[in-house]
Amino acid sequence: MFHDLVRRVEETTPTPRDHASETPRDRASAAPPNRASETPRDRAVDTLRALAIAGVVLGHWLVTAPVADSGVLRVTSPLTYMPQLAPVSWLFQTMAVFFFVGGRVAVESHGRARGRSVGHGRWAAARMARLFRPVVPLVGVWSAAAVAMLAWGADPGTVYALVKLALAPMWFLLVFAALTAVTPLAARLHPVWPLAAVAVADLVRFGLDGPSWVGWINVGTGWLVPYCLGALWAGGRLGGRVTGWALLLGGAAATAGLVLWAGYPASMVGVPGAPVSNQSPPTLAAVAFGLAQCGAALLLAGPLRRVLRRPGAWAPVAVANLSAMTIFLWHQTALIAVTTAALWLAGGPLPGLHTVPGDPGWVAARLAWLPAFAAALAVCRAVFRRHEAPRGPRVP
Repeated sequence: MFHDLVRRVEETTPTPRDHASETPRDRASAAPPNRASETPRDRAVDTLRALAIAGVVLGHWLVTAPVADSGVLRVTSPLTYMPQLAPVSWLFQTMAVFFFVGGRVAVESHGRARGRSVGHGRWAAARMARLFRPVVPLVGVWSAAAVAMLAWGADPGTVYALVKLALAPMWFLLVFAALTAVTPLAARLHPVWPLAAVAVADLVRFGLDGPSWVGWINVGTGWLVPYCLGALWAGGRLGGRVTGWALLLGGAAATAGLVLWAGYPASMVGVPGAPVSNQSPPTLAAVAFGLAQCGAALLLAGPLRRVLRRPGAWAPVAVANLSAMTIFLWHQTALIAVTTAALWLAGGPLPGLHTVPGDPGWVAARLAWLPAFAAALAVCRAVFRRHEAPRGPRVP
């Protein structure tokens, strides 16, 4: 069973090995050649992608708090009431790792496509189709659900809050699609340039009291930083462990300095009601934190390759990668399904699910609800994962 699973994931999402930064021991423990893609895959890359997805899912499940109040649901966060929990957000804000891995995979894929005389337009179209195909059922389900809830007299504010929460993961797809489209440019662009653009935008809006809209430039430039780092990784230009430690320590020190002395928020996720968010749009602190995460990813790559030689360790990663986008898109729907079903069945608010997240008791109760969220997500994955499966001939 393990070998069948390995073959499926390697045929659907091929990823070349990282020859530039791996050690001889890593090469000895790498996966066998992938006949479908004619290149051995780097299982560490798939694991980092899976860890990034898991971090986002768990982070959202822990900080998203729908509160039931007189038949109306409003969405808040425990970080609003317990700011001392901000360090928890450092563990689960893993989007930089996703862009880092995505940049590497896209650059390598684009290079293989060029080697097979596949034009950029055809390559980009294939990548976009695969990226957005799983979105269709999500939008369809929630469009129908919104119409049905309004027809049955649901509070419009509640409907808006639920739909916004369910479709919120789509912002990532739009940004990732834009970066994918400019992959050839990203492959030639050093990450110091988008990093400088982020710093200038923050200087204008925070230091020079400029217009707030300037910060939204960082939605592109901020995530372009780890994407360009991934492109450097693809070309073997990151220098292995030395660069990993430099990014980790330098990024962590810069983040700490910006939080302690420049007034940036400590939380690396958005907090409802906060005057400044590190994510909407991304700030220099968020980008610096992402650099530290990219460094940690580089340092983890070697040990991961050795651990993932064992089929038992690789199988969960293979399962996650077969439906990574489905898991990402539907995880908030799973939370909403459990929240609304429990409210209806219980006839009133339940701790950790519908109550104000204002004390440690709420945190303990929310942790107890995580298995229910996971079970609902498993149902969503089983129903909708077929929309993520490749169709027709694969473009590298």
